[in-house]
Amino acid sequence: MRTSRWRSTANRLCDLHGHRWSTRAACGLFRRAAVLIRIGALCLVGSAVAPQPVDAQSLCESCEVQIGLGETYHYWATTGSLVLPVSVTWSDNRFEFAGFRFTSQQVLPLPGMHEARHMANPYWGASLSRRWRLFERGPVQGYFGFGLAGRTESDVLSVTRWDFASQLGLRFHLPGSPVTGEVTMRHWSNAGIQLPNHGQDFATLTVRINSRLFGTPEADKIPIDPTLSLDRSMAANGPGPDMPLLP
Repeated sequence: MRTSRWRSTANRLCDLHGHRWSTRAACGLFRRAAVLIRIGALCLVGSAVAPQPVDAQSLCESCEVQIGLGETYHYWATTGSLVLPVSVTWSDNRFEFAGFRFTSQQVLPLPGMHEARHMANPYWGASLSRRWRLFERGPVQGYFGFGLAGRTESDVLSVTRWDFASQLGLRFHLPGSPVTGEVTMRHWSNAGIQLPNHGQDFATLTVRINSRLFGTPEADKIPIDPTLSLDRSMAANGPGPDMPLLP
């Protein structure tokens, strides 16, 4: 039932954009791309909720909530929209779900002209990504992420509302404080499945303060020596057999 629904949706989209895609091969490409996006979403969600071989804990034992600020750009020119991100990571930063508010219009200044090209209106977006650690040097950790993103608007940045989401960033701990931060460069696009597809580029700076409200990361936990015996410690600190007990 669901397969036929996806197939009929792809057929309707091909008919809707028939003036752009005039060949049967192009429509077939779009149908295959829709199936690939669906499979990728199922795999990503499945890996996110799959049980991990760790000691029994609830999911929120490893949750971290971060808030911050960001800005949009295109290539090396700013497009002027402030971004408000809120993200949740879990499983030792392996997965991220984030929501974003692009607060203003995005305009791209044209070189050598006193004009700017309108790129996008304000909109909401969200992404679900799997992250991989690239390196770790002291308090700094590099990571790469890939997943799916959804948008409430279609524009010249991406004519589709479901896109692929990639990210590259640095995670850092401020020495002597509980503050953890991330600087992330993000890119959303449909990989050229349908044009126009300039892609949504933006960078975010998010900060987490370890308030202990959402659990303690594994890196912050202090292991207890299993050989430690409370009874032996009390006996060692107690009075000897030849010493009188205090009244």
